[in-house]
Amino acid sequence: MRNTNTPVAVEGYPFIAGFAAVAALLALLGQFLHFGFFFPAALFALLSLFSVFFFRNPERVTPPGENVVVAPADGEVIFLGKVTEPHTGAEMEKISIFMSVFNVHVNRAPLTAKVVDDFYTKGKFYDVRDERATFENEQQGLVLETDKGLRMVVVQVAGLIARRIVCYAKAGDRLTRGRRYGLIRFGSRLDVYLPLGTGIDVVMGQKTVAGETVLGILP
Repeated sequence: MRNTNTPVAVEGYPFIAGFAAVAALLALLGQFLHFGFFFPAALFALLSLFSVFFFRNPERVTPPGENVVVAPADGEVIFLGKVTEPHTGAEMEKISIFMSVFNVHVNRAPLTAKVVDDFYTKGKFYDVRDERATFENEQQGLVLETDKGLRMVVVQVAGLIARRIVCYAKAGDRLTRGRRYGLIRFGSRLDVYLPLGTGIDVVMGQKTVAGETVLGILP
């Protein structure tokens, strides 16, 4: 998987370099032509620094335990409850995590499992806090199966600002809990669907840390 040892996600390099290059060009114009160019130069320099902040890729310490499910994203729990998972049609426990533009956006595998299916749905870009986003927004999902045959689904959901989902994993891959497997650019949501009987360890409004916060214990 990508971004294993990079302090900044590689997907951010074009943004960081692009904004920095424009800032440098405008600063040169400000020095040789007109001081007014310094103001947009400062703006683009700030955008470059914000891109470094947004695409930061910190190390995490993942808790042990074969049946432990960890949060795939930094953010806030905005939904908890039993639902029918749209892709498989199975009744499951759903946990939704909202990522603001200030959260780390690198996503991590919630548990050690094989990817038995992957799916992509092209769709709309409602605010991810709108429940219509579950069914109508652009999304990328993985169906995971543990060695004991338990299945769960993790779905990256694009939002009002987030327009680019990146997922490195595909059907046939094996993921290790806490390892990076993708990201979404500029604010979005992660939906985690767990089998019924899972002991849920989070509450509404709780802040999560990808790869570290325990969402629940599989049955």
